[in-house]
Amino acid sequence: MPRFAANISTLFTEYSFVDRITAAADCGFEAVECQFPYDTPAKDVAAALRAAGVEMVLVNAPPGDRDAGDRGLAAVAGRDDEFRASIEVARRYAVGVGCRRVHVMAGCPTDPASTDRFAHRIGWAADELAADGIDVMLEPMSHRDVPGYLLRTTRQTERVIAATGRPNVKLQFDTYHLQINEGDLLENFARCRDVVGHVQFSSLPGRHEPDEGEVAHYWLFEQLEALGYQGWMGAEYRPRTTTIEGLGWAARYGFGHHRPSTTT
Repeated sequence: MPRFAANISTLFTEYSFVDRITAAADCGFEAVECQFPYDTPAKDVAAALRAAGVEMVLVNAPPGDRDAGDRGLAAVAGRDDEFRASIEVARRYAVGVGCRRVHVMAGCPTDPASTDRFAHRIGWAADELAADGIDVMLEPMSHRDVPGYLLRTTRQTERVIAATGRPNVKLQFDTYHLQINEGDLLENFARCRDVVGHVQFSSLPGRHEPDEGEVAHYWLFEQLEALGYQGWMGAEYRPRTTTIEGLGWAARYGFGHHRPSTTT
């Protein structure tokens, strides 16, 4: 049976950030993930996780100045000090909430040395995070959503992972981004299965619930299990209406029915 994590940066947004954890648990999710949680103290998130009986399975490292267009720092020239500081912030937060995966974003570099720089910095980050049992996630992103982003395909990401030589650097396999960039999701997953550390999903087009669109997600989930994937499936989609109204897709997996809660 697939294990699903609710991305509380995109789901349950009708609640406060901390209360989204309770809402996800009330709907039967056993885990949550998020993008950039740093405006909320880690101690508050940790307390909510304990109370709800769920775990945080993924956070993103700070990506730089998003308002100025930063989409990560790891491959961008001249940002080494900021990058190292972002990893320390992510490390402290991940430890504080008990999270064992940190997605580190590459950014949108423009120089030819960017791939080598990226691999070098990721190797450093992996060493820093390994002491706390944390894996570094690398996610290819679509040219449509993040123009100029360094990582585009699974093969490119595999090469970076190999170049780092660190066992705690893994591929974050997002069905939405990878269907846009390269398609052939099952064959690509099967090829790189040994380096996949996390899966995320949403429909295409629209980036909505997985019960619509051009990817047969129900079938795909079964195939990933058949290939031996036992990790988390991160529900990182934008609900068509409200999160709870859109959870019909989860019924076949035995959850998704909202129970009475104390969420405010």
